[in-house]
Parts: sequence; C-alpha cells; structure tokens
Amino acid sequence: MKRPITTGRQAPRGPSQRQLRAGELMRHALVDILRAQEITDPDIAGVSVTLTEVRMSPDLRHATVFVEPLGGGEQARVVVKALNRHHKFLRGRLGHAIDMKFTPELKFLHDDTFDEAARISAIFADPKVAQDLEPRPPSDSWKEAD
Repeated sequence: MKRPITTGRQAPRGPSQRQLRAGELMRHALVDILRAQEITDPDIAGVSVTLTEVRMSPDLRHATVFVEPLGGGEQARVVVKALNRHHKFLRGRLGHAIDMKFTPELKFLHDDTFDEAARISAIFADPKVAQDLEPRPPSDSWKEAD
C-alpha cells in the first residue's frame, strides 16, 4: 500500500492518545511511589510535591515529569534536583507499578505554569489594565446630528 502524497508542510501535531494515556498512567504511579515516602533524602523529606504532568516521547521510552513543590520558589529548584538524583530508584519502583513493555527514563522539571498564571493575574489586577477590561456604555458620537 502506498503512502498518501502530502503537499506542503503539515500542521504540527500534539501528543497521540497513546502518549497521553501512558503519561497519565505514569503520573498516577509516581504519585503513589512518592506518597509511600521511600526516598530518604533531606531535600524531599516533608515536602509536598505535586506532579502536574508527564509528557511521554513518541516511542514511550522517555518521560518528562513536571513537578511543583508546595511553596515553590527556591525550594522548587532543590526538589527537582533531588528527584533527578533519585531518578534510577524511582524508575525501578515504577517498573513494578506499571504494565508497560519498557519503563521510561525519567527527567524531572519544574512546572512554571503556576508562576506564569500568577504573573498574568498580576497584570490583570493592574489598574491601568483593569480600566480597559471594564465594559463601557455605548457612545452616541456615531449618530448623525439632525
């Protein structure tokens, strides 16, 4: 069977349904592993970590895990560094928790979407911007004078 002929560039496609499903499976399994508190690292001890998203590569062999520790700020950098230090341990536990042909390599990154959302909220709260967001009464200047 021949491949269909495509002309021009195709629009970039997002992750496949398979990647999204595998990412959610991984996220739930990692949450359970971290909840068990088996990692005895002082940088992670007592820190509540939110796993916001897991993005899988198309071949499902690599996973990028986005995390946001409670409190954020400088603590986020320390927590991400500690999780990346323990990625082999977490991958080993993950292999027993999920039913996939390959257990993906893990890479942890700080999720900066919360910081971005706070920045945008601050912009909307600015009085100069807020005045443009308020509805204005229609003006009669467009009507012709009789």
